[in-house]
Amino acid sequence: MTSEELEIKNLKLKIIINMFTRKIGIDLGTTSTIVFVPGRGFIINEPTIVALSLPENSVLAVGREAREMVGRTPADIVPYKPLRDGVIADYYITKAMLKYFIRKACGSLSIFKPDVVISVPAGITQTERRAVINAAKEAGAREAHVVREPILAALGADIPINSSFGNMIINIGGGTSEVAVVALGSIVSWASLRVAGNKFDQAIMDYIKKKYSLSIGEQTAETIKIEIGSALVSRHKLDFSARGRDLTSGLPRNLTINSNEVAEALNPYLVDIASAIQSVFNETPPELVADVMEKGMILSGGGAQLANLADFFKEILGVNAYVAEEPLFCVAKGAGLILTHLDVYKRTLLNKRQ
Repeated sequence: MTSEELEIKNLKLKIIINMFTRKIGIDLGTTSTIVFVPGRGFIINEPTIVALSLPENSVLAVGREAREMVGRTPADIVPYKPLRDGVIADYYITKAMLKYFIRKACGSLSIFKPDVVISVPAGITQTERRAVINAAKEAGAREAHVVREPILAALGADIPINSSFGNMIINIGGGTSEVAVVALGSIVSWASLRVAGNKFDQAIMDYIKKKYSLSIGEQTAETIKIEIGSALVSRHKLDFSARGRDLTSGLPRNLTINSNEVAEALNPYLVDIASAIQSVFNETPPELVADVMEKGMILSGGGAQLANLADFFKEILGVNAYVAEEPLFCVAKGAGLILTHLDVYKRTLLNKRQ
């Protein structure tokens, strides 16, 4: 076989592989992982939790099944969150989790490895970036590309990131809140802080413990946040009945908490996020600041679903704020857009280390 024939054969093989290679977008969050497949949409939305069996040091459950074990397991089974503040805290557990999600997305019988785009925090280091790429490849990806969350969130929120006009995206996830001004396909200025959904849950737990001497679990605190959580105090209060353990007697007890109390509990953390937004404005060129003033700030991520959050930021910063459509899925949607035009983004965004 001549070299020319061999080259044609390899080209045909590459075309066949590309035809059957699946593409997967993964929003790898501290709290939840969302998987997007072009043509099929959002096929996975599960907690980023792995349940470990300590005696065998093996993975017992992943995702939703593992989350159901939180606060209910015996001593030899430990629910573990392998990501901390959006980056890998335990490499091998993260790899096992990614393997589970990739296999679930592709099907166990798939013979072709998928191309994967994974979200990472804006402040990720080169070492952390390599860890994510290696974990994805070892978990079954053919190629793994990482893109910073603000870029993906902006794409998913239908922000024209390649425009010369400045746009601000505020992505509030489970472990981190990231604020970025995007223009000409790149991040101009940004800030990342470890204040997000998990801290909100902890704030509610601490507030109830301090005010009512009642201990509640993480899942109960999260439910309170989702059901009656608010960023602002309102005349129209919402009530929620919670159950926990009385710290004085040690016995179970019911408690009714209202939305204004939740707003009071969350206020210090929301002020921290507002301060981060202000610091980004301070570092942004005046022309781009003027663009943001004109268009307003866009909120994305699961934390953006908190009631009255846009009004809270407008009240403090004096800039209009809007919640993106389907804020929880913005990052995964952005990953899906990159997958749809992967060859184009390989030459532009991915080469910019965004």
